[in-house]
Amino acid sequence: MPVRTRRGTVLSSTLALLAVPVLAACSGNAEDDVRSAAEAFLTDWAAGDTAAAAGATTDPDAATALLEQAATDLPEATLTPEVGEVAVEDGTATVDWTATWDLAAAPDWSYPATLRLQEAEEGWDVVADPALVHPELAEGQRLLLERSLPERAAVTDATGQPLFAPTEVVNVGVDPGQVTDLPALAAALAEATGVPAEDVVADVQAAPAGQFVPVITLRRPDFEAIRAQVFNLPGAVFPTDTRLLAPSPRFASALLGRVGPATAEVLEETAEDGAPVYAAGDQLGLSGLQRAFQERLTGTPGFTVGVVSTDAATGDAGRQVDAVEPVPGRPVQTPLVRAVQTAADAAVATQQLPTHLVAVRPGTGEIVAVSSNEAAAAGNAFTGQYPPGSSFKTVTATALLGTGALTPQTPVACPGTVVVDGREFENADQFDLGTVPFTEAFARSCNTTFMEQGLQLPDDALATAAAAYGVGTDWQLPVDVFSGEVPADSTGTTKAANAIGQGQVLMSPVQLALVAAGIASGTPAVPVEVVGAEPAGTVPAGPDPAVLEALRPMMREVVLSGTANALADRGEVSGKTGTAEFGPNTPPDAHGWFMGYQLGGPQGDLAFAVLVETGQSSSVAVDVTDAFLGGLPPA
Repeated sequence: MPVRTRRGTVLSSTLALLAVPVLAACSGNAEDDVRSAAEAFLTDWAAGDTAAAAGATTDPDAATALLEQAATDLPEATLTPEVGEVAVEDGTATVDWTATWDLAAAPDWSYPATLRLQEAEEGWDVVADPALVHPELAEGQRLLLERSLPERAAVTDATGQPLFAPTEVVNVGVDPGQVTDLPALAAALAEATGVPAEDVVADVQAAPAGQFVPVITLRRPDFEAIRAQVFNLPGAVFPTDTRLLAPSPRFASALLGRVGPATAEVLEETAEDGAPVYAAGDQLGLSGLQRAFQERLTGTPGFTVGVVSTDAATGDAGRQVDAVEPVPGRPVQTPLVRAVQTAADAAVATQQLPTHLVAVRPGTGEIVAVSSNEAAAAGNAFTGQYPPGSSFKTVTATALLGTGALTPQTPVACPGTVVVDGREFENADQFDLGTVPFTEAFARSCNTTFMEQGLQLPDDALATAAAAYGVGTDWQLPVDVFSGEVPADSTGTTKAANAIGQGQVLMSPVQLALVAAGIASGTPAVPVEVVGAEPAGTVPAGPDPAVLEALRPMMREVVLSGTANALADRGEVSGKTGTAEFGPNTPPDAHGWFMGYQLGGPQGDLAFAVLVETGQSSSVAVDVTDAFLGGLPPA
């Protein structure tokens, strides 16, 4: 019976030789001479020296054809032979041997075989018949190797339902042979697809004659939307295909990633000891969880080997002589909730500016939605590094309340401006509240209050308070997350700016959502991207429960009477707005933020963070949050 093994290391020619015992000097003993002849033939064959191997046979021309055909039938395969028993009788001999082929991007293939030898004037020659390649081969036949991948395992939502499905796509491209006016074609394709015209021109000019030049791959509905603009362009062609796709192009793309034809980078990344595991054309994960769990989701390739006629005109269907079944992959379950994700997608789509929304389950850290609109770089929801502006006052308030010097009712000054080390800082439009309770200064987002109070804190107080929520932790996740950066040694104007989320403070949307989740639940949690995975890090210690008890009503007041009162009719919503200035412009540009949580909402308790890049005001982030909460259906 054939011996089947899992994929091994591809052996170099030199290493392959080691599997064959060193040739013994001619001893005059017939069995030794036969063994030596067989080993010499197999050694040369394994080393790729077809001429030398064929020269040791009864018919070098026929042997050359056989060995060259085998190399064609088993492309990029490496042979490791192992010689067994030898039998000699009346000028003929047989040598049992085992062939092990290290197939390209497939498991090893092993089978027992027999070489026949004839005594010659000088030594012994291998009989040049097809059976020397494989015992099932006869004259006029060759091997047919067909490799296959199992169906890709599912990435699922929180309920275990698959998130990807085979979907029809249209490959918009160019047939150079049909082009009559390349600049005009490129301009028309650019207008319809958004792909730069200069890229289309360069790709077409660099392509070999007759080769299809891809421009963009679109889902069928997206193609139908531009069909009238492109269908009759001379040179434009539109072959269809099927791809494994998420429900929509932007559906949690920062987390899920995408599947597509294997790239050189992915093939190199998945190789084992330099040997390819997958092949060009395989549908593999190119980003996100689909890439991070490549082997688990893709499974192991299998193959069949058949014997067919060398003359294709015969129509011989052949017969199968061996097979290794592909090994299916295993699913990966995410905590994504479709209804929450869909509401997030609809909410960010209301903005033309780059917008991100991340929703997290308080108490567990499970990421239940991550959404970015078409204008945004989706990955920035996880890895973007942005000043959080006044949304960071939740952390500053945590530090201030933790000292015991302030309570929500403590009177604090909120002047229109404040000077720190000769630099003037101000509230929006220099509003001046006079002396008000700390809760009101928080709800109205008084910068000057937080700067003056923040300067009284130890230099490391903000970093310590942030770390209690997990900020700055080196999360070990399949898809990277920027966990934020809060310096512990800032002084003067930088320390004052840090207190309002400017200066040197940086945050990602997902980490700010985790801060909100920690405040909501009282038990900060590590982020969870995959259900059942190893924890991404140590659970943050969390602030003093008494501090959180004081902070939550302050965040609720932001919605009831402060800067986010547009959300007052969205149930038990609490949060903090933020306008974060950045860049060299005068006046500076600003991002718009809102972070917070909803308790007992249609989809249960949710914490979230919304960022509208260059939104100039937190009001745009509040609007997106309003659309999100309003779009949540009952669970």
